[in-house]
Amino acid sequence: MTSVALCNRCIRLSIAAALLLQIGVTGAHASETKVTIDNFTFAPMELKLKVGDTVTWTNHDDIPHTIVSAGKFRSKNLDTDDSFTFTFVAAGDYKYFCSLHPHMTGLIKVE
Repeated sequence: MTSVALCNRCIRLSIAAALLLQIGVTGAHASETKVTIDNFTFAPMELKLKVGDTVTWTNHDDIPHTIVSAGKFRSKNLDTDDSFTFTFVAAGDYKYFCSLHPHMTGLIKVE
């Protein structure tokens, strides 16, 4: 094998390793965060997440609630102890609210 061919092979291997490392790093930081619904509030009301992170909302109130982010996600009516899970695949600000009680609001910032 000539030195030029060997150098080209090393470059290709380096690029492949860098791509695999990037894929591994992206998957390594994904986490799950829990938001509770209690006493007509979301807690915490604001979150900062990374792309790929997942949030699970759980209703601990005695009445139904929903989680709605216009044009992005919408839960069904959540009765007591029901949950809704959403994975954030795009960066941005996600304002959300309960469609049954619109004064209940929250914000998720995804980087």
